[in-house]
Amino acid sequence: MQNTEKNIKYPYLPEGRTILHVPADNKYMLIAKEVAQTQSTDKKTSTGAVVVDNNGNVVVSAANQSAIKNKFLLETHPRWCIRKFFRIPSGEKYWLCPGCASHKYHAESFAMAKAKKSKINVSGCDLYLWGHWWCCKPCWDAMIKSGIRNVYLEEKDK
Repeated sequence: MQNTEKNIKYPYLPEGRTILHVPADNKYMLIAKEVAQTQSTDKKTSTGAVVVDNNGNVVVSAANQSAIKNKFLLETHPRWCIRKFFRIPSGEKYWLCPGCASHKYHAESFAMAKAKKSKINVSGCDLYLWGHWWCCKPCWDAMIKSGIRNVYLEEKDK
């Protein structure tokens, strides 16, 4: 079952696009969750994305990546993040904190880059994103340019 949660005010949503929602137990959402939990290096907000073709096959997956690679710094980042300290909204000023995943390493954009590098055509495919409640403009731009049809997030209890 899928639905569109129209009462959500997203910080960014391109004209003519909607975000669809699926239950937490949706098989593609569960795969996106596993990708986030096993591959993300951004422990503050781990996200995972899977791109699914019209035959129901996962053709590419990616998790968000932090610029920091030091294990200690990665583990402590959620406590000392400068963006969190200054209450900078999600989707803004990633360059201030090396622990936050830059938009080009968000799961959505990273999946588009991986598909392009591997010469995988994702036009007409759907993207399932776990771990976040919206997509920033650079991620939307990358998905639209790649031809992603629909974006699905996990529906939340009301």
